[in-house]
Amino acid sequence: MTITALAGGVGGARCLVGLQRVLGENLTAIVNTGDDAEFYGVHVSPDVDIVSYWLAGIADINRGWGLKDDTFHLVEGMRKLGEDAWFSLGDRDLATCVFRTGRLAGGATLTAVTDEIRRRLGIATRIIPMSDDPVRTRVVTSDGRNLEFQEYFVKERSEPSVEQILFEGISEAKPAPGVIEALTGAERIILCPSNPLLSIEPILALPGVRDALREHTDVVAVSPIVGGNAIKGPLALMLADRGADVSPAGVASFYAGLCSTFVVDEVDAELVDAVKEFIPNVLTAPTIIPDPDASETLARVLLA
Repeated sequence: MTITALAGGVGGARCLVGLQRVLGENLTAIVNTGDDAEFYGVHVSPDVDIVSYWLAGIADINRGWGLKDDTFHLVEGMRKLGEDAWFSLGDRDLATCVFRTGRLAGGATLTAVTDEIRRRLGIATRIIPMSDDPVRTRVVTSDGRNLEFQEYFVKERSEPSVEQILFEGISEAKPAPGVIEALTGAERIILCPSNPLLSIEPILALPGVRDALREHTDVVAVSPIVGGNAIKGPLALMLADRGADVSPAGVASFYAGLCSTFVVDEVDAELVDAVKEFIPNVLTAPTIIPDPDASETLARVLLA
């Protein structure tokens, strides 16, 4: 099968590992870039790098982000010099970012640089950043602050209550070359168990993407909420802040009209009828992904 998946964050990356095992080069991943930022003079693409490192088999699986066995001499050195270096970036991870920054400064697009890194890491899956144009996620907190995403997520540890999520630059941004073609040409589109508000929504907000999903006959989404908790990250708190159910049904409400099938974990089997109010076809499967074998098991369910 030819599959296109929308992804961001650790949950999305873990899901992609199993899909790549089964599909190889027949998989395309469209990845959120709303989390991109500049730190220490380099362009950091957290979600693109998380996906790349997991698919290359070199990710730090305990942290979820960064490279396994990486060192942090740069940020440690900056802290010793009195800098508030709150964004931890490993030294080899920094090398990726330096490489990216140099290529971008030389006129390359983010799409081209991402593909170059992908090839050098030996990744079979085609990885496309959602846009070559800058889109930056900002979080408006209930106490009135307008934070850059990494300030909210890393510096503030996702603790502030969220009033609103903004995608700065989205009105001028276009999907990266190949994004729409990958969606319309796919036999099936999969929305990975990523945060729908932070990782999937920025992709959907690009011109033509939401319409491509609405018009496609086979779109499958995996719930990132299991047993009333988020698999990873602040999604449960964000759903509660919005007054939405912290459940697969709460996630399904965001995907209503976009998906034909929704996958919930087996522990949430009693919620199938609630999910069907938003998405007609509901499957149950083990969706917790502790290792690549579990990811492949889920992948085979998603491709069945």
